[in-house]
Amino acid sequence: MPHASIRHARHPGMGRQRTYEPVGSPSVATILDDTRTTRAQRTAGLVGHHYRVTDFYEVGREKIREFAESLQDPHPAYRSEDAAVGLGYDGLIAPLTFGSIVAMIAQQHLFGEVLTGYDPAEILHTDQRLQFHRPIAVGDRLICDVFLDSFRHAAGNDIMVTKTIMLDQHDTPVQTMWTTLVAYSR
Repeated sequence: MPHASIRHARHPGMGRQRTYEPVGSPSVATILDDTRTTRAQRTAGLVGHHYRVTDFYEVGREKIREFAESLQDPHPAYRSEDAAVGLGYDGLIAPLTFGSIVAMIAQQHLFGEVLTGYDPAEILHTDQRLQFHRPIAVGDRLICDVFLDSFRHAAGNDIMVTKTIMLDQHDTPVQTMWTTLVAYSR
């Protein structure tokens, strides 16, 4: 993978934005606009590229409660602010898998704006690995940096791994997720 330079830019209410640009490689626009290549070749050319979702997801108290209810998870820190405070938190915290809501939005943007040419109905989510840095809490404004970590074409399918780093409003990592996806070839 080429070396990357880092450029910082300001986003209202989000602190510094980290933008990663591979040095010495074609731009994303150049790769996406090349009609002489196959979808697999275009995707392979994007390994290492970074995409940041342009808007944040604000975590709400009732959304946490609804999510915990959908999981049938009775943990009191997901339902009662007093219980969460009693456990050492400032307020309600979210179940560990709550981040999947935000990550799914980021993946949709990635496939809609960068990894184009894939039909979502033809993509199978095959593996997920999560690293938790701290609990997601009410009031967090979460934003995702998404990277195409790896790509290979095997058995007629495109197999890709994305890495999603979820950050809070202070640019502090909350969760890191690696997702393996298989897209049926055409």
